[in-house]
Amino acid sequence: MKDWVKTIVNTPAVKKIESLVPEYSLVGDSVFFTNEQFPWSQQLEDNWHVVREELDAILDRVGELPNFQDIMPRQQRITQDNGWKTYYFCAFGFVATKNCERCPQTWNSIKDIPGLKVAFFSIFAPGKHVPEHRGKHKGLIRYHLGVRVPEPATKCGIRVNGQVAHWQEGKSLIFDDTFPHEAWNHTDGYRVVLFLDIERPMKFPLSFVNWSVSQVLKFSSIAQEAKANYRSWEKRFETMGLDNKAT
Repeated sequence: MKDWVKTIVNTPAVKKIESLVPEYSLVGDSVFFTNEQFPWSQQLEDNWHVVREELDAILDRVGELPNFQDIMPRQQRITQDNGWKTYYFCAFGFVATKNCERCPQTWNSIKDIPGLKVAFFSIFAPGKHVPEHRGKHKGLIRYHLGVRVPEPATKCGIRVNGQVAHWQEGKSLIFDDTFPHEAWNHTDGYRVVLFLDIERPMKFPLSFVNWSVSQVLKFSSIAQEAKANYRSWEKRFETMGLDNKAT
């Protein structure tokens, strides 16, 4: 059955609303954004070492983490292998409680960010390359905090609307993912960013419309499928952890 949310967001009325986003956006319509436009990002940078410590414990079991497409099957359009691992904290109203408990300081650092919709560790294995694609909802802003960035920097980066950027440990990278973008890790190490989707700050009435779209997304078949997939993985992960302790 075709996803009814996808049908809604592709209607002419919604497309018209999306076209008004640049006019109503409180942060403009840039490809990249600055820390000053999102003041909470500085606190994340100040505490990034705490996030790194919790991440390192998770990476001890990186092979057991779910691939992006395991949680969200529609991502098979851009990734089909085991090179893009994820560790979710939340997504459109759903909180991955067990994951948050394993990384309490990371979760505490992000849970109160204004407009937070999605949060997870995005983990690129050595050699991973995600082809060019683009997001569908201009009401969100994409945020990356560099948590583990292998060298050389020139072999690990992202291109957004033709502009190339490289992650830096402890630094923010904020962009509009509705522009065409691709990302790569052509190094021998794992690249990890704290990946957030944030509701774009906008003037009324589009701020209300944007909020409403997020509420609808909570109940979409895509969100429900992702939630079920996460819960299935979580049960296996906990079982594997207990087995490892027993040995």
